[in-house]
Amino acid sequence: MLKTPDFTGKSDGSNNSRGLFGRPSSPMPAPAQKPVAPQTLPIGDTANPIPATLSTPAAQPKAETGVGNCLLVGPDVKLKGAEILDCDTLVVEGRVEATMDSHIIRIAEQGTFCGTVSIDTAEIHGSFEGELTARNQLVIHATGRVTGKIRYGKILIEEGGQICGDIQSTAASTSSLAVKAESGMVVIAARA
Repeated sequence: MLKTPDFTGKSDGSNNSRGLFGRPSSPMPAPAQKPVAPQTLPIGDTANPIPATLSTPAAQPKAETGVGNCLLVGPDVKLKGAEILDCDTLVVEGRVEATMDSHIIRIAEQGTFCGTVSIDTAEIHGSFEGELTARNQLVIHATGRVTGKIRYGKILIEEGGQICGDIQSTAASTSSLAVKAESGMVVIAARA
């Protein structure tokens, strides 16, 4: 009589454990999982990159990265007619026409922002046109151009940086301004 395995893995009349199709049954080891290392990608201009680590949110809380919710508008991207919400840091390398209330805006040398911004810190290497309120600090680098209605807490303008329009400190309107040149930069501070 011919011994053939049944579907339960047992052979007819023998104690040998055989799997389906008569092959010896042996447990298959689970494939080994390789750990995934976090990757760091540069964001923003190369002079002042913003590190963004790709990993699980539990591994990288907002306080450690210093970036929080970051939106990068790349060099060939045009974003028009938007209201940007819940974005801690906006990095503009392309063109943005929007309104925004946030913490940090960084406009790269080739970037342009047109619209209304209320922000804690603005760092301009490129071009800004519109209404800009920098509650804490406005930094205009040598390649930066800012035009429109500008309000600021503190302002720093590198040699070559341009600013034009209705410009006022957010400090008391009756305060006087002190202008000081430091190593190629102009620092304007309000005095009460």
